Amino acid sequence: MCGILGVAAHTPVNQLLYDGLMVLQHRGQDAAGIATAEGDAFHMHKGQGLVRDVFRTRNMRALPGNFGIAHCRYPTAGSCSDSAESQPFYVNSPFGLVLAHNGNLTNTVQLQEEMFRLDRRHINTSSDSEVLLNVFAHELQTHAKDYILNLDAVFAAVAGVHRRCRGAYAVVMLIAGYGLLAFRDPYGIRPLVIGVNETAQGPEYMLASESVALDTLGFKVLRDVAPGEAVFIDNAYQLHQRQCADQPQLSPCIFEYVYLARPDSVIDGVSVYETRLRMGEYLADKVAAQLPVSEIDVVIPIPDSSRPAAMQLAQRLGVPYREGFVKNRYIGRTFIMPGQSTRKKSVRQKLNTVSQEFKGKRVLLVDDSVVRGTTSREIVEMARAAGALKVYFASAAPPVRFPNVYGIDMPTRGELIATGRNVDEIAAAIAADALVYQDLEALQASITDLRADLKRFDCSCFNGEYVTGDVTPEYLDAIEQQRQRPAPAEGTGTVHRTERMIVPCAERQ
Repeated sequence: MCGILGVAAHTPVNQLLYDGLMVLQHRGQDAAGIATAEGDAFHMHKGQGLVRDVFRTRNMRALPGNFGIAHCRYPTAGSCSDSAESQPFYVNSPFGLVLAHNGNLTNTVQLQEEMFRLDRRHINTSSDSEVLLNVFAHELQTHAKDYILNLDAVFAAVAGVHRRCRGAYAVVMLIAGYGLLAFRDPYGIRPLVIGVNETAQGPEYMLASESVALDTLGFKVLRDVAPGEAVFIDNAYQLHQRQCADQPQLSPCIFEYVYLARPDSVIDGVSVYETRLRMGEYLADKVAAQLPVSEIDVVIPIPDSSRPAAMQLAQRLGVPYREGFVKNRYIGRTFIMPGQSTRKKSVRQKLNTVSQEFKGKRVLLVDDSVVRGTTSREIVEMARAAGALKVYFASAAPPVRFPNVYGIDMPTRGELIATGRNVDEIAAAIAADALVYQDLEALQASITDLRADLKRFDCSCFNGEYVTGDVTPEYLDAIEQQRQRPAPAEGTGTVHRTERMIVPCAERQ
C-alpha cells in the first residue's frame, strides 16, 4: 500500500515530489525517499520516518534535476526497522536504474533464486522491490542490443517482468539519461494514474498512486494506467505507451475503495467518496434487516474513512448522525502501524470520546472494516465507558477472513479476528451487543453502480480467491511462518541516506 510518484517537468522536481509525498502520506508512514535525475547523474535521499522528518532543506538542495520519483513506505515485505529497505532502490547495470514500487510480489523466493543462479545478480535486502528492480535490469540488458536503448527494448523489458513476476506491482522508474518509466501489473491490483500540466515550455507529466496528488499539484488527470501497460516519458517530454502483457484483466484491489485511498481520489474511473456513500446505503439495508432500528438513538462514525458511509446510513435509516469521537491528527493510521501492541496503544492516543453523544444512548458505531479487531474492541470499550447503554457495530466491508498478499498488512489468518469465528463470536470478541457486516455482493455493487464495465476485483481478503492464481495453501503457510519469526532489533534513532550516483548513460536511438 505504499505511495509512489514520478514527475517529468521543465523545472526542478524536488519540491513537487516532496509535496506529492505529503499528500500521499496516508499510504505509508514508515519511510520515505526521493530520487532525481540530472543529466547522467542520480541524486537520492531516503530514510525512516514521516516525509517531514526525512527531508530537511539541505536534503532538498541536494536533489537537483527535472525528472524524479518518490516513495512513502508501508512495510509489508521485508523489515520495517531496516533503513536499507527504504525506497527508491538503485542498480547501475546495464544502465543506471532507480525504482519505486507499490505492491507485493508473490514469487519473490523463486525470483531470488533465479537472480543468483541464472541472472548472476546480487540482492542486498529482503525487499521484493529490489528483486523486481533486478528482474527489470536483467530483462533490459537482454533486450538492449549493443548497449543501445530504444523504446522497443524498454517495453520488451517490461513484458519480461510481466512474464516472470507474480503478484501486485505499480512501478515508477528512472533510466539514466533516457527518461521516466511507469508500469502496472497485468491485473491492475495496485492503482496508478497519469496526469499532465501544460506549460509554456511544453507538457509536464506526473504519475501517482492516487489522483489526489495530481489535483493538489495542479496536474490534470489524463487517465489511469491500464493493467499490463507501460508508459514512458523520454527526455524530450514525449509520451509513449504500450500494452506489454499478453492477457491483461483489470482486477483492482477492492480494499482501496474501502479504506486505503483518500475519499477525494478517483481510482480506475470511480470516485472513492461516491463508493463509500453507496456502501452506507447498502449497509443501511442490512442493518434494517438485522437490528431493531427503533432502538438506535444515534449513528456515530469511526473517523475518518467511515464518515461517508455512516452519514448515508444514518440518512437512509432516519437516525441522527453525530460525531462521537475526536481524532488526534498527529497520530498516524493505526491500521498500518507495525505490531499489535503499537496499534492498541495508539488507538486511545488517536481517539477520544465526546461523552455527551454516548451517555444514556443506544449507539450504532460504523467503521469501514474490522480486520484484527484491535481498534474495534478499544472503541467499543471507550463508548461504554462514556455511558452508552448499548453499542451496536456495523462494518462497511465483509468479514476479513483471509490474508492479503498483494501489499496490505494482513498476511496471517491468526491476526484476523474473523478467521474461525462466526458473526456472533466476533461481536463477543469486540464486546459489541450486535455486529452487522456488509455483504460482498453489496460492496462490489457500490462500485459497479458507478462503473458498470468494471466486472472483477481482487476480493481475496474477503473470499480467499486470489486473482493471480498462484497463491496456494502452502504459500500462505510459509508467509505465516515467516511473520511469526522474532523481528530484528530496531536501531536507535532514524537513519537517513543521501547519495549521488554517476551512472552510465544509455545510447539513444
